[in-house]
Amino acid sequence: MTSERPDNPVSYELVDKIARITLRRPPVNALSLEVIRAVVAALRRAADDPAARVVVLASALAKRFSAGLDLDILLGKSGAQIREFLQALYIDLYDAQYCLGKPSIAAVGGAARGGGMTMAVSCDVVLASESATLGYPEIDVGVIPAIHYAHLPRIVGRHRAFELLFTGRVFSAEEARELGVVNRVVPDAELDAEVLKLAGQFAAKSAAVLRMGRAAFMRQIDLDYRRSIASAVDDFCNVATSDEAQEGLRAFVEKREPRW
Repeated sequence: MTSERPDNPVSYELVDKIARITLRRPPVNALSLEVIRAVVAALRRAADDPAARVVVLASALAKRFSAGLDLDILLGKSGAQIREFLQALYIDLYDAQYCLGKPSIAAVGGAARGGGMTMAVSCDVVLASESATLGYPEIDVGVIPAIHYAHLPRIVGRHRAFELLFTGRVFSAEEARELGVVNRVVPDAELDAEVLKLAGQFAAKSAAVLRMGRAAFMRQIDLDYRRSIASAVDDFCNVATSDEAQEGLRAFVEKREPRW
């Protein structure tokens, strides 16, 4: 079952108990407010659908999962305007995943950067193709990946997290697996098959037990994460509205070196 208009940047399809949410905004799946709200709405739709046992978040674009934030969200915008976007990306996305009630799998079949990383790691499991690359490039355009300050050190440790977040370097899917950022790396041509295989394993379990077990799991790992997200919104807004950040964003758009 598929719905959505043809030009929708996010599609929803339910097949064999698997709800597939697909990003389809060429050329790089840049995350606008419309895209984020559509993903959140699709997650809530899957949560409310008893026929959906597992959720898969994927991209329709070859070699692109998501390049991150649409820079129009940040350039020349007020703190209130940026906060509206971050409310959707940081808080609404987190809440939708937290209350999903069923497993979610990110299928990273290409480049994932910045906000694309936020999308991917919001899921319970992350599978990546061999050619996928990942990174947190925000620092290079004068902003910060604030949400990742809350979770990445817990996954990879303080020192490795600091290097990734403050160099902005791109790293391979295999390095991401070694660090624990992704669960598994598979050949490019096998990504969809591996995702469906794993989804089928989840779907075969008791829906009621999965729902209750996942809720208990989320409570145990949540710790103070929800409050950390709220702080991340403030931190991002403070940086993104600074003169330095606006210069970095303009330089990126104009394809020149920033004048810090």
